[in-house]
Amino acid sequence: MSGDVRTIRLRLAYDGTGYSGWQIQPGLATVQGMLAEAIRRVSGEEVVPRGSSRTDAGVHALDQVVAFTTASPLEPEVWVRAINAYLPADITVTAGDLAPPSFDPVGAAIRKRYRYRIYDAAAKPVLCRQFVWRWRGRLDVAAMEAAAPALVGQHDFTSFESTLSPRRSKVRTIYSLTVRRPILPDGVSDGLPGNPTATEVWIEVEGNGFLYNMVRIIAGSLVMVGAGKRSPGWLGEALAAKSRPAAGPTAPPQGLVLVSISLAPDPLQAPSPPCPSSPNDSAP
Repeated sequence: MSGDVRTIRLRLAYDGTGYSGWQIQPGLATVQGMLAEAIRRVSGEEVVPRGSSRTDAGVHALDQVVAFTTASPLEPEVWVRAINAYLPADITVTAGDLAPPSFDPVGAAIRKRYRYRIYDAAAKPVLCRQFVWRWRGRLDVAAMEAAAPALVGQHDFTSFESTLSPRRSKVRTIYSLTVRRPILPDGVSDGLPGNPTATEVWIEVEGNGFLYNMVRIIAGSLVMVGAGKRSPGWLGEALAAKSRPAAGPTAPPQGLVLVSISLAPDPLQAPSPPCPSSPNDSAP
């Protein structure tokens, strides 16, 4: 062991299906807890790794940024291999480097991008069932696209936050919010023969930070528009109301994935996802 304490920065991907979220909770399996145990097995140190996003139970990630301090002399690339050897099959470290001692994964995260997947084909999803919200009925993507711009920009997002959140400021900035039907290759989703675009709707949102359950409430609200239960103009009205009951339901967690985190500065760019994707301060 060396006497010098260093900060190791990692980028992590995980399937959140079997976990009670990122943050350690007594008696529950969490991603943070699994990573802490892997670090202990590598170096014998009892450390709590810090993450840029506290993803909720059942939520996935392709690019969680994590940091921890260590007195071990192991180089970052050795840490990556060693930690991966002790992590379960549904969590992996995709990259690692040496960060400045002052590095804070929460404060350094200037942009976060999330994707929410809705499966609206007639048949049940099979291969992708743990990564999508199944909606029984065809969604009107054009109506959802028309509604989305109302949320872009800096706003008070009180209507799109869980009422149990203690956050004082409800102001966040959304840089982009898109709705589309992607072309998915075979094996990524349960595509219909000859019509690979038929099965899913993807909502992608990028912002400087998100309130508790904010992305899932945005997704639930857009689905209300796509299902014809609300007009496209209603989304702006819900935002202006600054009241949680004014917006739509909270979409279930399994459809949500943290796609990427942009740091300032970012010497370790987000790597390409380990598999085709099917996953600021609060769980979105």
